[in-house]
Amino acid sequence: MKNEISVLITDDNIEFGDILYDYLNQTEGIKVVGIARDGLQALEKIKELKPEVVILDVIMPNLDGIGVLEKLATTPNVRKPIFIMLSAIGQDIFIQQAMSLGAEYYIVKPFSVEVLISRIKQLYRENRVSSFHESKNYVQKASSSILKNSESANDIEVQVTYMMRDIGIPPHMAGYQYIREAIVQTVNNSKLFGSITKVLYPSVAQKFNTTPQKVERAIRNAIESTWARGNPDSIDTLFGYTINYSKGKPTNSEFIAMLADKVRINMNYQKQ
Repeated sequence: MKNEISVLITDDNIEFGDILYDYLNQTEGIKVVGIARDGLQALEKIKELKPEVVILDVIMPNLDGIGVLEKLATTPNVRKPIFIMLSAIGQDIFIQQAMSLGAEYYIVKPFSVEVLISRIKQLYRENRVSSFHESKNYVQKASSSILKNSESANDIEVQVTYMMRDIGIPPHMAGYQYIREAIVQTVNNSKLFGSITKVLYPSVAQKFNTTPQKVERAIRNAIESTWARGNPDSIDTLFGYTINYSKGKPTNSEFIAMLADKVRINMNYQKQ
């Protein structure tokens, strides 16, 4: 079937891998092209099958998931797929290491397969938009043609996602989704930001079927984690002298406002 997303599953748990294989192959728009049982097999199948998405377990025999990322990072002439990491270990040190080596997403077991399918499709869609942009520097991305002649919600989400990944917001945290939604809503309707507590938080909470209090707390936790473990160079590039990285984290409202302004500036630049 045309436009199917080719997926490689890498997991040493045979039963789990087979169940995931059957489930994904029954999903419209996704085709599992193979299963690898360890990291060495994964490297061979990535080179042979050229999958667009690799579901990669962190803990495996012979070569673990981090090792696979490290090997591919130093291997020339191999197209790098989208990596979604799976692990029963949710420690920040493993997550940060995987993300720094090029992983796009990190899911802690146990998880919902429906969430995994949603992330596969979302990351694939975003990657197609940006596949010809290899630079890791956000300023270069922002001035590229990712959003050229387009102001749709999906395009705004792509730009926001790049900023958040660049500065190192942990994607496994609930605050990641809330921050992205808050920024997108603020860009689309600047009046929302005039009442962040009474309007913006409830609006985000309604979309994710949660409470405004949980949205506020999750965003604050995500910002704290980013300031403690994120990319200080990218943070300085985005926030400049407005918020000094070394002098403490911004408030939720400062953080959302600054990133929303960056998106608006880029949108205006694209119109010129």
